Amino acid sequence: MLNIKVLCVGKIREKSLKELIEEYEKRISKYAKLEIIELDDDKIPQNASPAIEEQIKISESNKLIEKIKKYPNSNVILLDLKGKQYSSEEFAEKIDNIQTYSSSTIIFVIGGSLGMSQELLSLSNDKICFSKMTFPHQLIRVFLLEQIFRAFKILNNETYHK
Repeated sequence: MLNIKVLCVGKIREKSLKELIEEYEKRISKYAKLEIIELDDDKIPQNASPAIEEQIKISESNKLIEKIKKYPNSNVILLDLKGKQYSSEEFAEKIDNIQTYSSSTIIFVIGGSLGMSQELLSLSNDKICFSKMTFPHQLIRVFLLEQIFRAFKILNNETYHK
């Protein structure tokens, strides 16, 4: 069974989003072992200088890198505004190709609000982008889980109803 890890900077606080995430976790569990790993975000001071923001970005990225290193031979996919956009069918095919030819573990990474360090960006096997628009990190987590679930439905020739 495919292992999927979602590494996230920040925690979900809204009850409705938590419930939605739990629902997708339950749905995905039929197809893969899913683990969501939340890392503490660093507080961004009011009127932070660009240097302070860069330090925070590096600090948060280093936390993610530490976690990634615990899962060698994983396929690491970063959610990044400069990443490639996929259709749902293409995304499903990507997941299928990874589990068939590459790795039994996929790590999806959702960085902090200030972005990711160059070191973290260089560790990825791929970068994906859901939209050129900017969304809150909490919503992106829901979007990612929905697309993972949809991908498994596509790969199993099952109809998708939401």
